[in-house]
Amino acid sequence: MILENPLARRLFLDRHALAGPPAGAASGPDLLALIDRLGFVQLDSINTVARAHHQILWSRRTAYRAPALKRLHERDRSLFEHWTHDAALIPAAFLDHWQLRFARDAARIRERYRQWQGPAFEAEIDTVIARIRDGGPVGTGDLATPREGRGQGWWDWQPSKTALEFLWRSGRLAVTRRDGFAKVYDLAERVYPQVVARGEAETIDWACTAALDRLGFATSGEIAAFWAKVTPAEARDWCTAALASGAIEEVRIEGADGTLRRHFARPGLRAAAEAAPEPPGRVRILSPFDPALRDRARAERLFGFHYRIEVFVPEAQRRWGYYVFPVLEGDRLIGRLDARARRAEGVLQVRAFWPEAGLRMGGGRLARLEAELSRLARFAGVETVGFDPGWLRAGPG
Repeated sequence: MILENPLARRLFLDRHALAGPPAGAASGPDLLALIDRLGFVQLDSINTVARAHHQILWSRRTAYRAPALKRLHERDRSLFEHWTHDAALIPAAFLDHWQLRFARDAARIRERYRQWQGPAFEAEIDTVIARIRDGGPVGTGDLATPREGRGQGWWDWQPSKTALEFLWRSGRLAVTRRDGFAKVYDLAERVYPQVVARGEAETIDWACTAALDRLGFATSGEIAAFWAKVTPAEARDWCTAALASGAIEEVRIEGADGTLRRHFARPGLRAAAEAAPEPPGRVRILSPFDPALRDRARAERLFGFHYRIEVFVPEAQRRWGYYVFPVLEGDRLIGRLDARARRAEGVLQVRAFWPEAGLRMGGGRLARLEAELSRLARFAGVETVGFDPGWLRAGPG
């Protein structure tokens, strides 16, 4: 079966909660249901306009405000913080199946840290556990010695910080809250609800099934990468078995350039795509870490949109800018926006917008972009939108 590109885009955006209008409740059970639908929400510290986790949720529910996420995590304990492909907030309902990730991280990270610091970090593990058990939650700075307290980056990590990270990644500690953006750790049994041990095979089946359901269609590599908790070989084996049982089928997905690529999907993919809503014509300004764009190669195949974040690119070598936002209109990624919230001046400053090649910025489209910029400014806590001279640029050549 071949799924044409417009239908593939529609289904993909629907699975990522971008096919409906960004309306509705955005707190409590409604917000938790949205995060469950996405699978997780990635955390990131960059705050040029809003931190990634907040913008991801706002793009789908414009009523969303940051305290709602904090309540789910820190008060209701409906979310827990751990690692997928990066740090993320994940529904606590998935904790049973996260025990495999904890166990695998314990073995993998212990060996990596041994190679890096020798036995020094392991000597701190019991001390850190005792300190938290007897004294309550701690942050990195609470454990640092004067010598250790000098550095802030990964390369400056000292044994106590390394032990904290290891104990968190291996599931013995949990992030109980963040102060600002700094993690505060407590014993996992004080934070996580009681979990039920699941077998490895059961967890692999859950992870692959849940990934495919959230993607709509995927290669085995994309299934493995979704949670980053099963290996590519395990995902391939799962696909082989699920294909043989009829739980999934092979499909061909048409890319933006007309090429066909083999994927796996649940039976009835075409009906599901046709039943998905047509994405609204409004403009949305997405986070660079939006889950729909997390896999840059897939986004390029599906939408014909080449995107790379340039945070780590030297300024003189950047093509677009430090932190450029992808812009979605309907089912099409139409350009890149360079903007920054200047909170002291109360302004969302728009430095540049580059439309995609061949895209005409007529009056209607320009009005839709400006309306979204006004909404983004309010979300960022500033009053007005300012535009640099010549902000509307020519598209890529």
